[in-house]
Amino acid sequence: MITLQMDKLSQKEAYKLLSGSIVPRPIAFITSLSKENVINAAPFSFFNVISGDPPLIAVSIGRRQGKMKDTAQHITDRGEFVVHVSDEHIIQDVNETAATLPQGESELKRTRLHSVESSVVAVPGIQEARIRFECKLEQHLTFQNDEGEVTVDHMIGRVVCAHLDESVYDAEKGYVYTEELKPVARLAGNDYAHLGTSFVLKRPE
Repeated sequence: MITLQMDKLSQKEAYKLLSGSIVPRPIAFITSLSKENVINAAPFSFFNVISGDPPLIAVSIGRRQGKMKDTAQHITDRGEFVVHVSDEHIIQDVNETAATLPQGESELKRTRLHSVESSVVAVPGIQEARIRFECKLEQHLTFQNDEGEVTVDHMIGRVVCAHLDESVYDAEKGYVYTEELKPVARLAGNDYAHLGTSFVLKRPE
């Protein structure tokens, strides 16, 4: 067994260790809106659901040299964002939005995706995504490294409206067809994963 003291690792080494070990991770494809009403779109895999009551999801957005990324800045400015489930038929376009572009330029121009008006929030969603959640910012937390530098913006969003394509959701049973949704998971480096073989384990009584 190899034992590693985390305070002995560099930031890069710690990131590689954690992102390579905690897998697979769902990918939040987030749209946000700048003060100039430019749509920003970007994927984040430090993401998950944290509560059903209230309906909360969370995403951690790392800073670049201490500066907030556009997505985090827009979310804090407006208090709203939209989270989309990244699936197989949009993942190539989702990946394109990870490019670093000049401020004020929308990542959607690099894709075949189209924006669609939201029902509750002002931030548009992505028409091609088969599940999307309109969110209002519930809490914004920041975390510092050992040198006291803020390195992460942790956004907790309250889901206020959900949109689900009929092909992936049974409204009568309230059931999501994951085999039809075909969500994509993030691994490490440039590696991703398809939904694998599922199996059943009954919870003990």
